[in-house]
Amino acid sequence: MTQEESRLAADRDRTAYWKRWGSYLSERQWGTVREDYSPDGKAWEFFPHDHARSRAYRWGEDGIAGISDNHQRLCFAIALWNGEDAILKERLFGLTGNEGNHGEDVKEYYFYLDNTPTHSYMKYLYKYPQAAFPYNQLVEENQRRDRQGPEFELIDTGIFDQDRYFDVFVEYAKASPDDILIEISVINRGPEAKTLHLLPTLWFRNTWSWTANQEEKPWLKISQSNSDLSTIEAYHPSLETRWLYCNQTSELLFTENETNSQKLFGVSNSSDYVKDGINNYVVNGQKTAVNPNRIGTKFAARYELHIGAGETKTVRLRLSDAQNLIAPFGTEFDTIWQQRQREADEFYQKICPLPMSEDRRNVQRQAFAGMLWSKQFYYYVAEKWLKGDPSGPPPPASRLNGRNHEWFHVFNDDVLSMPDKWEYPWFAAWDLAFHVIPLSMIDPDFAKLQLTRLTREWYMHPNGQLPAYEWAFGDVNPPVHAWAAWQVYQIEQKIYGHADKKFLESVFQKLLLNFTWWVNRKDLEGRNIFQGGFLGMDNIGVFDRSVQLPTGGYLQQADGTSWMAMYCLNMLTIALELAKENSTYEDIASKFFEHFLYIADAMNGVGDAEIALWDESDGFYYDALNLPDGHQLPMKVRSLVGLIPLCAVSILEPETLERLPGFKQRTQWFLQNRPDLTRNIACMQKQGIGERRLLAIAYPDKLRRILEKMLDATEFFSPYGIRSVSKVHASHPYVLTVDGQQYRVDYEPAESTTGMFGGNSNWRGPIWFPINYLLLESLQKFYRYFGDDFKVECPTGSGQMMTLKEVSIELAQRLIQIFLTDTSGKRPFYGGTEKFQTDPNWRDLILFNEYFHGDNGAGIGASHQTGWTGLIAKLIQQCAEQVLSD
Repeated sequence: MTQEESRLAADRDRTAYWKRWGSYLSERQWGTVREDYSPDGKAWEFFPHDHARSRAYRWGEDGIAGISDNHQRLCFAIALWNGEDAILKERLFGLTGNEGNHGEDVKEYYFYLDNTPTHSYMKYLYKYPQAAFPYNQLVEENQRRDRQGPEFELIDTGIFDQDRYFDVFVEYAKASPDDILIEISVINRGPEAKTLHLLPTLWFRNTWSWTANQEEKPWLKISQSNSDLSTIEAYHPSLETRWLYCNQTSELLFTENETNSQKLFGVSNSSDYVKDGINNYVVNGQKTAVNPNRIGTKFAARYELHIGAGETKTVRLRLSDAQNLIAPFGTEFDTIWQQRQREADEFYQKICPLPMSEDRRNVQRQAFAGMLWSKQFYYYVAEKWLKGDPSGPPPPASRLNGRNHEWFHVFNDDVLSMPDKWEYPWFAAWDLAFHVIPLSMIDPDFAKLQLTRLTREWYMHPNGQLPAYEWAFGDVNPPVHAWAAWQVYQIEQKIYGHADKKFLESVFQKLLLNFTWWVNRKDLEGRNIFQGGFLGMDNIGVFDRSVQLPTGGYLQQADGTSWMAMYCLNMLTIALELAKENSTYEDIASKFFEHFLYIADAMNGVGDAEIALWDESDGFYYDALNLPDGHQLPMKVRSLVGLIPLCAVSILEPETLERLPGFKQRTQWFLQNRPDLTRNIACMQKQGIGERRLLAIAYPDKLRRILEKMLDATEFFSPYGIRSVSKVHASHPYVLTVDGQQYRVDYEPAESTTGMFGGNSNWRGPIWFPINYLLLESLQKFYRYFGDDFKVECPTGSGQMMTLKEVSIELAQRLIQIFLTDTSGKRPFYGGTEKFQTDPNWRDLILFNEYFHGDNGAGIGASHQTGWTGLIAKLIQQCAEQVLSD
């Protein structure tokens, strides 16, 4: 067992709380729903970036390369000033959803370089320009461009020309669960000496301004100070006292984490010292802006670093529960530092001891780092948010009938995995299902905790619905959480040898409620055809599937129905596993077996008119539009909607059936007495390789015909994965005209040109990791049944025949290739940006974008959505295992 594994075990056993402190600080709190108290729900405008330095947050905090405790009482992050900017750089800047020509977009360059599950070692890089940051230029140029043009990025301004920037590395190493060593190294990459003002900042989240003096206010004050060492004492009533040791500071600056109401709203401040006091002191020279008594709730140590060209300057601090450390930066500091770095290497070497290139290992390590840096303390109590706080004005009356008003029970006060801590600094239910896959490789306890929390009563609606995401809890996400639970269970068992049936059973019981909600709410006619809404597909359809259709009527969704078939099979799989120790679950397994057959049958014929979601002439699945006059119209968009049926597949091992005779007997009776439900699908009658049985919608002719299109380079099969819309629609767009209004779907491999869902998420052509991963896994399941005798042409038209296992490997390698250097030494995900491709200080830094260009693999959308794109870590592992087994 490695030292990191020992720390994980101690934290799990609650003998040492190694996860109490971590990278839980958000990178954007402004512009979130939680901070929005407007009458119209326009969160971006109500609390903009320009307010963030002056206005206290209600529900969380943000910062650069920051950490906090697990309830975010005390926070630490860095602030910077280059002497040119009009404001301190205390948080990352980006465009709001309305400012960007393709939606919200962070306009900074920062990288998650390393992290361990207990956060015993963490490393982060921020690239800070030496010229004045072009805030206005970024806003104005992006607003000038329309959706047809590319985004205007920070590097496009020329601000990094001649390498005139600082590389700011922030590292943390824990001596103990509550003793954190901090090292900040600043490198001047430019051609001449420059001065950087570095301000490591410690502050308390403001919890006292909202409770009408009901809560004791914490404080920060000087404990000792001399030319070599200063110590700041941090007292909080619910957190043991901490001390921040600062080495050789020039100034110690104190203010309060209180709103500057005078500046923002023209009313008197409740405190003489306010949140932007340190900013005003450093940037504007306002000497009265900080407290001369050197006490407050926000503190910064000021370091003026004069750094020559190519030179590095280092600052050390220590945030500790130990008072009066005699030599906080002595030899012990270096010893611990080196030890934690070595232990991090040992941990990841054990996770993946397989032979692989250094390039692949670097991508995987940074993917894991991104997963762990993307943890965030998430606080949102819906009742308080809806009703308002005792000390503040009541929210507008519209709030009680507005966003999330039916989710009164929500009480979130947890560390959660975020999709992207700047663009999506809030949990998203279906994203989270994919996050837990790579997380379970390195910290299965945290992965399991994510799924358990999502299904707890203070998250899940009393009616059984899972909350979707902050902007609309009531939206409908694909029901992939049973799949995720089974994946986590299997991964932990394979890597760590622990089969956690207690976790599996707990999640299964809650998902029974969620499954019932789906059946009762999203099957309008009770015919096992589902209308979930957009189901994560955002811009993939002709129109927004979550709202009233312009045609009237409703959609019968091929993807919604397939998701439910997949849900049945996932629940069946879990029930069979639990039935091995509790025979009661055999009955439940039989229920899901039968329900799967009903849904699979409905996919082929709907209602009396027998309008199939399967189109026999095209060999593909489509949505069907039910019009008010009773007519039905197939929506012939060649998209992922027609590939999702491949995901409804499950393998039953012969030993499982023999071990569960009750289940076996009931299934045989059903198959004998209801042959009408088994037509055109795989339903266990025929044995496959190793006497396995198969349950699947697509079998076997449908499977071949779908794969023929999926593996066609002129349709879905990109050099970098499966496109979300067929390239056929580039020359043959799908067009539907309703009441003189034209609705269409084109193939768009990059950013979307429609604002249907805000413009920053495009499923009309780009490559998305979550669906690619599901398709890849489905191919592996089909292979386990069919074996080597079932082959398909890959790519279609190439004459090259592959087994489904070989196809899955080919798809995985194409996805991995997005991040690796190609024969020209360039990484596809960085596109045509030369500095990223060739500069030695940039080219090995990996970003994990939200999605990728359908033709050239360039990264698009949110730049740090390691969440589901972190699946790359699992794919790299699988491919390494495959090479070893071959």
